[in-house]
Amino acid sequence: MAEEDYGTFVDWNQMGDLATSSGPTKVDCKELKEFKQMARQGYWAKNHKLRAQVYQQLIKSIPCRTVTPDAEVYRDIIGDAAAKKPSSHIPLPEFVDGNPVPRYCLKVDAVASAHRIINCVAGQFPDISHCPSLPALTALLLHFSKDEAQCFEHVSRILACNEPGKRLLDQTFLAYESSCMTFGDLANKYCTAAHKLIVGTAQDVLEVYADWQRWVLGDLPFGHMVRVLDVYLVEGYKVLYRVAIALLKFYRKHKTGGQAGQNQQLDSGKIRSDIQAFIRGIGSTVTPEKLLEKSFSIRLINRKEITLLQLTNEKSLQQKGITVKQKSIRRNVQLALNPDTFSSEVVSAKEMHDIWSWIPERFALCQPELLFTTSTHGCSLSRFYSHCEGHEPTLLLIRTTDGDVCGAYLSSDWEDRKRGGNKLSYFGTGECFVFRLKPEMERYEWVVIRHPELASAIRPTDPDDPAAADSPSADQSLQEPDKPPGELSPFLAARHFNLNSKNTSMFMAGNFDSIIVGGGGESNALFIDAELNHGHTGRCTTFDNPPLCKESFQISLLEVWGFQDAMAH
Repeated sequence: MAEEDYGTFVDWNQMGDLATSSGPTKVDCKELKEFKQMARQGYWAKNHKLRAQVYQQLIKSIPCRTVTPDAEVYRDIIGDAAAKKPSSHIPLPEFVDGNPVPRYCLKVDAVASAHRIINCVAGQFPDISHCPSLPALTALLLHFSKDEAQCFEHVSRILACNEPGKRLLDQTFLAYESSCMTFGDLANKYCTAAHKLIVGTAQDVLEVYADWQRWVLGDLPFGHMVRVLDVYLVEGYKVLYRVAIALLKFYRKHKTGGQAGQNQQLDSGKIRSDIQAFIRGIGSTVTPEKLLEKSFSIRLINRKEITLLQLTNEKSLQQKGITVKQKSIRRNVQLALNPDTFSSEVVSAKEMHDIWSWIPERFALCQPELLFTTSTHGCSLSRFYSHCEGHEPTLLLIRTTDGDVCGAYLSSDWEDRKRGGNKLSYFGTGECFVFRLKPEMERYEWVVIRHPELASAIRPTDPDDPAAADSPSADQSLQEPDKPPGELSPFLAARHFNLNSKNTSMFMAGNFDSIIVGGGGESNALFIDAELNHGHTGRCTTFDNPPLCKESFQISLLEVWGFQDAMAH
């Protein structure tokens, strides 16, 4: 087939170096693993025709619903209109959320073709309610299609993908919104410096992260985006997360290179525009290869973990009744920490806002609710338990008599301690973390997040331990491939009980005479006595933290905060 058949819609004058084909002219491989390696290396990146042929092969191999519209369906629907000049005045469906078709070095007429294809897709996929990335993906695939009908078929197959655990495009507001929350969670854990910058400069962090997909599918220059597409068609949705996190890292580097308003809170819209402008002009500082190299050097949790995180966020939104677009959603995040109504004797509203930026996104819509404070409820461990049981998660805040402030985010209900009987046993999940605010602000997360290789060291509990044997959810190692359906991962919600001292998953424990946060190694991140009066802190293997304050300390005030659903009536 002639090469120009795959360039009908391309404005070759805008293509620069990509207008000249070079390198290999055929790909002879069937195995996905080989495709993965070739895609990352850019094997077909310099040959437009070869890239088009590879895309065709990859898209044809996507497992789809039994009835998936193809090129013939498009020709039947469009009929003679295909011969006429299409009009870009045809409005795009509401589900693209106002996102235009990017030019991506296409001819002017090609943008109109994309409008026609997307409208035809809307008619064939009535269940799509929110798909803001569709215009960008359609424009990209037009580059590598011989006509509108073939492009329509390619888009349809991507939308109709039904491979278990694999997704390519969000098609509902629920899926899209939860992906924004999941991106926030990933940025919070794997891009801490950039996340800190966004928290410090934007009034509404979630509003900034709501653009994450558009950064990749929309704002990236064509030369960069097409290299991302090479890998995305082989590896799927997780590639978008990786690239967006890499872009956030590059943006942070760009901002710290300048001096502009590092500590000044700006309107979120200004930050969004600033990030967009940076990404659109990224070609001057970052090559496509450098972007991919950075994206795949990030040691993210695997696809299964990301999928579980996304499902957990979806469930949280469903419980709040958020399944369709509501303009008021993000404003509730600001209301959650209203400085006029928030009152703590340990932290200021600003400090609580900073702590709030660390918690999982699905709780960002919740309001802080004071459950226990030693100034009101007294220094009693039994009263601590009675006020905290039934609440999950909780936030522990401590001010010492020396004026230091530290604490912990605890993902599990303190009632879970009873599963170990009278024996002090650990429980909790990998979302727990410890922190200090004074003398300086620092968070210490589960060590496995920074060192995924330690996951393989998490072993089953001692088979001779009766409490462990009785526990149905005793951890069986992070890397066990086949878990029973419906069981959540250790990162999110599998409870860890009675783990040995060498384990890196000793999150929280409590009995009648003490509470402990962070175990393993020579010490605990926090140990607090039964009178809630004295404590000590040291390095533990679970969080790999230094002492959070003076190693042996006296408590001036201790507070526990819960998370009240701000959307509840």
